[in-house]
Amino acid sequence: MAKRDEREGGLFLDGVLESMPVFAKELVAGGVAGGFAKTVVAPLERIKILFQTRRSEFQSIGLLGSFKKIANTEGILGFYRGNGASVARIVPYAALHYMAYEQYRRWIIESFPDVGRGPVLDLMAGSFAGGTAVLFTYPLDLVRTKLAYQVIQSSRLNIKGPHGEQVYRGISDCFSKIFKESGIRGLYRGVAPSLYGIFPYSGLKFYFYEEMKSYIPPEHKKDIMVKLFCGSVAGLLGQTITYPLDVVRRQMQVQRFSASNSGEMKGTMQSLVIIVNQQGWKQLFSGLSINYLKVVPSVAIGFTVYDLMKLWLRVPSRDDTTTELVTERRNTSSSPSSSKSSQFQSQQ
Repeated sequence: MAKRDEREGGLFLDGVLESMPVFAKELVAGGVAGGFAKTVVAPLERIKILFQTRRSEFQSIGLLGSFKKIANTEGILGFYRGNGASVARIVPYAALHYMAYEQYRRWIIESFPDVGRGPVLDLMAGSFAGGTAVLFTYPLDLVRTKLAYQVIQSSRLNIKGPHGEQVYRGISDCFSKIFKESGIRGLYRGVAPSLYGIFPYSGLKFYFYEEMKSYIPPEHKKDIMVKLFCGSVAGLLGQTITYPLDVVRRQMQVQRFSASNSGEMKGTMQSLVIIVNQQGWKQLFSGLSINYLKVVPSVAIGFTVYDLMKLWLRVPSRDDTTTELVTERRNTSSSPSSSKSSQFQSQQ
């Protein structure tokens, strides 16, 4: 009886997987990969945001000191402040990011066959995918940053904001207050540097990942450790190049209730100049060492889990899917001419 139920369950799962379209499988795989990777590195993400936005309080005590301060004042859960908003953002973001990357990649191959299938293709597809995902999920990133920034001490210490207001009480409360204060524009404050940063970062991440894999012998390309290594280096290189824009974005997001920012930041380039003039150029790379510790496992885990999820969900390989699409288009385009030819022959 148990074996029969197990067999029926397996058949049901097979039926569900077979009926799912490819883009839905890619959405699921990307969402799981993003959520898992983000949760693993959540403590480092919290400290990185504090380094970027609360320079005097946390940079002076260093990485270990920051860990101790959060542990003493907030406990273990303090390392996950804002992580609910972070996961709520990263799951749809990663799902859209990976799925859009695959779709853009197929579209480019189908529409511009002369581009080829090398790393340049991955650079283009990754850049477009990153921009698409940011536009759809940016408000959640803004809320995540505000929650991670404001809740510095334990609630029992009764810490207030700069104007005596209570800190945001959660994701929905933060959303409603931002919307009431600034409307839709408030929910997208700092989106410009995000887009400036994500286009090169996302494209470079996929570019370096695929470029590195091209040097791996075929018999080792499916090894998990190889994927982890390639993903780590790809994330590290991409993040280093675009990190200053991430600092600008964070400071623009929190400046309305930040006492440390004396200049009004109204644009990406102006904000960049203000940070350099008032805080020094080193501030543009504040928290980068922590980000290395975060990006290396995050990107590596993300790529690896995504590939494993695609395998479990039985997603066909990129080349197979692209070949099918191109073949279908050719058959569709040639069918009218074929039918006309057959009609002409029958008339003769």
